[in-house]
Amino acid sequence: MSNPKLNVAFVRRGYSPSGGAEAYLKRLARALVERGHETQLFATSDWPKSEWPFGSTAHLGTRSIIGFADELEKVRPQIKCDVLMSFERVWQCDVYRAGDGVHAAGLKRRRKFQMPLQRFVSGLNSKHREIVLLEQSLLAQGGAGRVIANSKMVKDEIVDLYRYPADKIDIVRNGVPLDQFRSIGQLREKAREDLELEPNEIALLFAGTGWERKGLLFAIEAMALCRGLKLRLLVAGRGNPRPYKAKHVQFLGEVADLRPIYAAADIFILPTVYDPSSNACLEAIASGLPVITTRDNGFSEIIEQEVHGSIIDSAHELTRLRDAIQFWSDESRRAAARSTILHLASRFDIAQNVEQTIAILIQFLGSE
Repeated sequence: MSNPKLNVAFVRRGYSPSGGAEAYLKRLARALVERGHETQLFATSDWPKSEWPFGSTAHLGTRSIIGFADELEKVRPQIKCDVLMSFERVWQCDVYRAGDGVHAAGLKRRRKFQMPLQRFVSGLNSKHREIVLLEQSLLAQGGAGRVIANSKMVKDEIVDLYRYPADKIDIVRNGVPLDQFRSIGQLREKAREDLELEPNEIALLFAGTGWERKGLLFAIEAMALCRGLKLRLLVAGRGNPRPYKAKHVQFLGEVADLRPIYAAADIFILPTVYDPSSNACLEAIASGLPVITTRDNGFSEIIEQEVHGSIIDSAHELTRLRDAIQFWSDESRRAAARSTILHLASRFDIAQNVEQTIAILIQFLGSE
């Protein structure tokens, strides 16, 4: 029996040209349309219509977190679809992709690193309260019919914090378009020249937004502890450089195509306080780079210590971060590990992720 044709309504509140969730959503929609399914998108006006050639787009007028969820709830009875799949925390949906992890768990981890005044201010933040309220609706109150998590860490957090049924959570690892990274080595010489990197300079790459949560300060402090090495930290992503300005740190801003930066780099570092499963780390191993990260990154579940990178128990362990940087600063060690790192990356092509996700959507429709 052939699989049914689906009409999938996707929900994504905002839009960023360099956003990982947006790129993933477009790949998923393209794959669905190529297989004869139909898709539509519910988003704010931030999402350009030119960036959604996969079906109709409905722009909801409210940009606030709760306001967007309220407006979606009002129009939901009129939405003609087989499956409503949300990439956002909303009041209800058929399938919720918890790509941003569990906000309540992330806040708990961040409090460990905050000063008392920071904790107090964070507690007053209405945005955090709104996100947790919607998260509770989806997970504690059963507003999500099924959940897709991108790591075991996130699945365990959903079950532990919200008692959501484990058998209704599927783990689908992030994926990257590996074919776009296969010839990345050819970009290295020019990319390093453009960045004015010296031949003996070891380039560490930090990529992402939300620099405080992703541990940029820890990366800078650990690098400063390294002696006798010529290091430079490249920082790609949106953020305010002023609090992080330091010697041998270069801020690149938002970069639409990171492949030349991966090609120029020698080591990828993300000492994150909380990350459900960093897509940038996955792109780094697809580029053959060893990754230094923490156990608070769901990505760490797929790598082996000192084989594909280094896993630090906690972001503030600066001496361990320093040791990891020094370990991977050995050029011969990086060269020897490269083929093993690339072999690991080969298991996470975006096509596999898409196939697993489509199968879950079809299975959900069949269970209704």
